[in-house]
Amino acid sequence: MKIGEAAQRLGVAVHVLRHWDDAGVVVPDRTPSGQREYSEEHLHRLRVLRACQGVGMSLPEIRQVLHRDEPGRTGMIERQLHRIRTQRAQLEESERFLVHVINCEHDLLTRCEACSGYAESVPLTED
Repeated sequence: MKIGEAAQRLGVAVHVLRHWDDAGVVVPDRTPSGQREYSEEHLHRLRVLRACQGVGMSLPEIRQVLHRDEPGRTGMIERQLHRIRTQRAQLEESERFLVHVINCEHDLLTRCEACSGYAESVPLTED
């Protein structure tokens, strides 16, 4: 199928498919006249690409996922899993804090040991 149909089926702009091709992530076949030609296999790979983007992976990382023989592939996936697990733990802690704040009976959150403890555990960032 031509690039326009592939883009429509995936819900992305044509220029996005061109960018992914230029980046070497999903490279479609070419017709004798040089036009991009996408197969169902390309669409499957593009859907995996979108799923990988959804978990925060960059195009170079996605290229590693899609190409099994890429050096460092397993390590990169393990690092991404570690980032996700760390984010999940941080979000769960944040949720516990906010649920506590809703029900906190202290007139000032700074007088609450649980609220203060959470605040001390959050690293300060420089703006």
